[in-house]
Amino acid sequence: MNLRDCYCCFIVCGLGWLCGCHQATPPAKSDSAKAPATPLTAPLTTAQKRPWRTTIRSQGGLVADESALIGAKVAGRVEAVSVELGDFVRQGDVIAELDDDELQLLVRQSEAQLGQARAAVGLTADQPDDSIQRENSPVVRQERAVLDEAKTSLARLKLLEQKNAVTQADLEASAAAVAVAEARYASSLNAVEEKLALIRVRRAEVLLAQDMLKQAVIRAPFDGLVQSRQVAAGAYLRVGDPVAMLVRIDPLRYRGTVPERYALNLRAGQEVLVHLDGLPDPISTRISRISPAIDEFSRALVFEADLPNPGGRLRSGLFAEAEIVVDTQSEAVAIPETSIVEFAGVEKVWRVSAGTAAEVAVRTGRRDRGLVEIVSGLNAGDVIIQSGADGRAGPVTEREENVGG
Repeated sequence: MNLRDCYCCFIVCGLGWLCGCHQATPPAKSDSAKAPATPLTAPLTTAQKRPWRTTIRSQGGLVADESALIGAKVAGRVEAVSVELGDFVRQGDVIAELDDDELQLLVRQSEAQLGQARAAVGLTADQPDDSIQRENSPVVRQERAVLDEAKTSLARLKLLEQKNAVTQADLEASAAAVAVAEARYASSLNAVEEKLALIRVRRAEVLLAQDMLKQAVIRAPFDGLVQSRQVAAGAYLRVGDPVAMLVRIDPLRYRGTVPERYALNLRAGQEVLVHLDGLPDPISTRISRISPAIDEFSRALVFEADLPNPGGRLRSGLFAEAEIVVDTQSEAVAIPETSIVEFAGVEKVWRVSAGTAAEVAVRTGRRDRGLVEIVSGLNAGDVIIQSGADGRAGPVTEREENVGG
């Protein structure tokens, strides 16, 4: 046997030995032989379609029903201020008083001028202005007498003219005298009318002076509260200078806005639920007024709703949120708030199908009394784990809640 034959025999024996070793190795166990996972035991609930009113959310604030910066109608020095911050005043109550000595003198002056104008036409103090007979006024009677005399003289000259006992020049002069007397008589009637008009002017001046004297006492124009006081005794006020700010807060007005896309859904009389910090329950009211135009800068529509405020418990200026009920008959799929799990801004629930739980992303809407509106992700009738924080993927068995301990 040569060297090549020995080398070939060695290779064949080695391969046989390797094959024998491979067959002696035991097979590995399969992954499918792992033990099954323990099922999760948890209470389940069902997504249900419930009555859920369609609402529009709004932000706004409470404003006074009426507010007025009370100013001085006449100039003068403040003699007394009768109110302080927070005082309640009724319509007609005195807020401040001005020194009225000069105004009283003005009244007396205007009354004297009125008496002078009345005396010019022969009216006594106890006679009304419209009792005068224009024909009986002294100046008119005088001019009437001159006119009658001129007419008589002209008639006499016309009789003499028939006897050729008067010249044409005398006749013309007498006729001219009649024309002058007629003009003066008409002028006297106009003078009486002018004096009567002057009487009306003087009487208006008296009323104006009396009103100015009355305005020296500054009074509340409506029932309300003093929000601020701007003057003190001794200050000099010009016409229009502020004295106090007065507000009426019963009722208050909720003034809010809604986006332009909801503008066509608003109508007067719709229910509004106003939420205020510090109050456990919302205040129910209705839309009273709606702006006729959308604000061109904010693209929002302004509306108002009146809130009864007996006793002034609520304050003007409070921030508030509101829900406007636009559809009382609508429904929505809702689940308990505890079923929602939120992570990284994504809201999910554990939906159970064929005994197995799996995560499902949902989009939520409004929340009310422990329930959450489901906008998308679940349908009515879907079963979910009631406590989302306890859920996990895998088999689930339902656990009955222990009601009553």
